[in-house]
Amino acid sequence: MRSFPLTDLYAITDDDLSLGRSVERVVSDLLKAGVRIIQYREKRKKAGERLRECRLLRALTREAGACFIVNDHVDIALLAEADGVHLGQEDLPVPETRRLVGEGMLIGLSTHNPSQAAGAVADGADYIGVGPLFATRTKKDVCAPVGLEYLDHVAARGDIPFVAIGGIKRDNIGQVVARGALCCCLVSELVSAPDIPARVAEVRKAMGRQRGLGGGR
Repeated sequence: MRSFPLTDLYAITDDDLSLGRSVERVVSDLLKAGVRIIQYREKRKKAGERLRECRLLRALTREAGACFIVNDHVDIALLAEADGVHLGQEDLPVPETRRLVGEGMLIGLSTHNPSQAAGAVADGADYIGVGPLFATRTKKDVCAPVGLEYLDHVAARGDIPFVAIGGIKRDNIGQVVARGALCCCLVSELVSAPDIPARVAEVRKAMGRQRGLGGGR
């Protein structure tokens, strides 16, 4: 049966932010650094290229024992034998997606307020994205920051696994951990780093420092 991994970092690919490196190189560096959830999110590529890259990343993540998730594209997630698919509020509904992917695939859903979180639980999502917590320019169609109060709400309820997302970086991840986030998603902070393993280590150090102060739940 499907199960959302218990891990600290969730990385998302973005070719535009990767300093000219291939998605294979970026993901290989993330996996070497011990990141165990990789989401493929490439908005501007054509379907054939997405499928080719997803099959490549599926092989890499499987070898590393990591979870591989495809953003938005249920068909590509199925063809690439991904572990999961991540949906936005305007994508296919979770129940309809479940009919397509079956019981073995994770379904994640981006949420921006308590009502959407409750709806995700009711619809059978396996985990939710909580954010964007801070301002971010990674996505062109992103909504305004929801703030840390929404994170407080989700962390206090504890009725679904969640990933904190949106503008999270080394200098503010301590705030996110302190409010109860166990798993944090970073995009530009990781894929734009000249030395990805070193950056992952820095981010984890910041998370550990906050937990050492009693942050997190």
